[in-house]
Parts: sequence; structure tokens; C-alpha cells
Amino acid sequence: MPSAALFLQFFQGVAILGSALTVVKLYTSHLHRRYKIFFAYFIFRVIYITGFLIITNLKGLPGGDGIQSYLYFYAYFYTEPIQLLAYILVVIELYSLVLERYRGLYTLGRWAMYGAIVISGTISILTLIPKIGASMPEPSKLLMYEVALERGVDLALVIFIILIIGFLSKYPVPLSRNVVVHTVIYSIFFLSDALVLLWRTLFGYKVGGTYNVVFAAISSACSVAWALFLTAHGEEVRAQLPQINPEAEERILHQLDALNATLLKVSRK
Repeated sequence: MPSAALFLQFFQGVAILGSALTVVKLYTSHLHRRYKIFFAYFIFRVIYITGFLIITNLKGLPGGDGIQSYLYFYAYFYTEPIQLLAYILVVIELYSLVLERYRGLYTLGRWAMYGAIVISGTISILTLIPKIGASMPEPSKLLMYEVALERGVDLALVIFIILIIGFLSKYPVPLSRNVVVHTVIYSIFFLSDALVLLWRTLFGYKVGGTYNVVFAAISSACSVAWALFLTAHGEEVRAQLPQINPEAEERILHQLDALNATLLKVSRK
């Protein structure tokens, strides 16, 4: 029976293919102009996964083979902040697409997210300090701080994504089908990555190989889904959630317009 490592590498290969197809699809359909940060992130994602897949299979490196090598450690250490920043920017872009008609609500929510990220990241790092011994090597300390920061930021983004989904389920905001599809797929994609980080934090990196494979499968499926379901025509087709009666819809949208106008006035003072 194939090992978990082989399954993991298989799904990494699928993720590379799906991500590359998504990049090509966005560019050929001119959707890269609308989803600029998402497009740039997926170019990085192709390079990122490919690079680590290559390093994993290298032998005779300083420090050990593959993931045991210094090369793998430092590649992870220096690229993970880039990926974390990309997650933040993609969520902001996604949020701006959902609320592009309501700039007042968007501005308030964006600053709320920034505050949540700073607070959550700071608390996560502070809770880690007592666990770090004085004898621990400096690179290991820095990696632990980085993972703690990522855990805090991921928590803030998870909550924010759930709020976006809650907003879409409650208010009948007209959106393109692409935005709805993108929101659903990215929510699944990001939450799977966040759960992997939580599992590693609770049980360590040597535990949970099966979980890594499961979440790698989810991430690769999301990459393929983006390539399949984001289309040029999807920008023209309107999707609206939830489906409610016209009178209630008009009343709710009027309330949103009034709240948005109030927030815009406050932000300009």
C-alpha cells in the first residue's frame, strides 16, 4: 500500500497542475485584471509547491535528506511569511469583491480585520514565550515565533471568512457567479490550511500524516475547481443569496444602503 508521503506528493502534483491551469484560465479569460492578487498568489503557489516538492526528493543535502535538510528549513522559514501575507491580501480582495457596492461597510470591515490580525497575532506570540527555553537554537526560536504569528493571523482570517459567509447567507447582495464560486472555494481552501496548522500546533509536525494528506487532497481539489468554474461568462451571470421575496429584499437592501451611506460620511470626516 502506498505510504502517506507518496499520497502527499501525488496531491501536491495535482495542486501544481490545478494552480497552473487556474493561472492560465484567469489570464486567457482576462479575469486576472479583476482578481489581481489572487492571480499573483497562484503564480507564487505554482513556484512554491514545485520548489518544495523538488527539495523533498533531494538526497545528500546538508543536515539530511529532503525535509530534514537545512535547505528545506530555510526555504520554509523565508517563504512562509510571503504566503501568510498573500492569504491576508486575498481575503481583503475577496471581501472587496463581495462589498464593492458598499464601500463604507468595506472600509469598516477592513480596519476591523487589521485590528483582529494584530491582536490575535500578538496574543499568539505572547502565549508562546513561556514555552521557549533559553537553550533552544535561535533559528528554532524564530521558526516557532513565525508559526505562532501564522496561527494567530489564520485564526483572525478564519473568523473573518466565516463573517463573510454569514453576511452572504443573510443579505441578498447581488454578486457575479464568479465571486460566489470564488468565495465558497477559497473558504474551503483556506479553512483546510488553517486546520492543518492547528493540528501541527497541538500535536507536532511528526503527528498526523494522514491529516496532511486529506487536507492536501482538499487543497488540490480546490485548485482544480477554480480552473473549472471561474469563467468569463461567470462575471455576467448574477447570483444572489439568500433567495427571499421581493418586498423583504428591497427593505434589506435599503437598510444596507442607508448604513453604507452613514459609514461613508463618518469615514470622510
